[in-house]
Amino acid sequence: MDADEHEGDRRWLKRFGRVGPSEIRLLCFHHAGGGASMYRMWPRLLPWFIEPVAVQLPGRADRFDEPPFERMEPLVDALIDVIKPMLDQPFACYGASMGARVAWALSHTLRERGMPGPRRLYVASNTAPIVNNGAGDWDGAEDSLYGYLRDMGGTPAEVFDDPDLVAGLLPTLRADLTVLTTYTSRPAKPLDVSIRAFAGTEDVVASAERMSGWRAETRARFDLDPVPGGHFFDASGERQVIQTIARDLI
Repeated sequence: MDADEHEGDRRWLKRFGRVGPSEIRLLCFHHAGGGASMYRMWPRLLPWFIEPVAVQLPGRADRFDEPPFERMEPLVDALIDVIKPMLDQPFACYGASMGARVAWALSHTLRERGMPGPRRLYVASNTAPIVNNGAGDWDGAEDSLYGYLRDMGGTPAEVFDDPDLVAGLLPTLRADLTVLTTYTSRPAKPLDVSIRAFAGTEDVVASAERMSGWRAETRARFDLDPVPGGHFFDASGERQVIQTIARDLI
């Protein structure tokens, strides 16, 4: 790997200090407007044989100066270029909210190209593709972004006290939601990958009922697990998710 490729790897893929051997990688995808830091603690909470690798999309955190993607297809194309060297080892995918759709689209594109796909697909806090595009209640209007950000939860209350900070978050959030609203692809065949869905018991956007449609996205096993909390899981809910993934991937 040359210097430019290594730098690209560091921009896209965050390991948060995890070193040592592993038997399977877990690619983790963040929610709309979010970043890889939501997985900062996962290396400490997962067993040694699972290496969590958090994906950092452009337009946020240390990639703030890069334009965010507004379409799913080029996002997935770029992602495949980054992870291609990693496909020599088994991997699974976990996506939260928007990240669930990115992981799903990635899985389909890998299959279409005859490339190794994930051993398992984990989706959290996102309605099934058969229900809608996964963008929640955002209607595309500029003035509804602020309400969307507040209604989804997960953003510290003090952020809303700083208009400049909120204004800085909205362009990336808008781009992320545009990725979802413009992606209308419906693959002809379901995946052959087991899917486990995690639904917050208090999540009105992606309730267990609305996530149950993920069953139609696989010809393999499907499980739906309720998790205490809302659209963003609290610490106990996150531990439940991590423990479940660890049991699955043994």
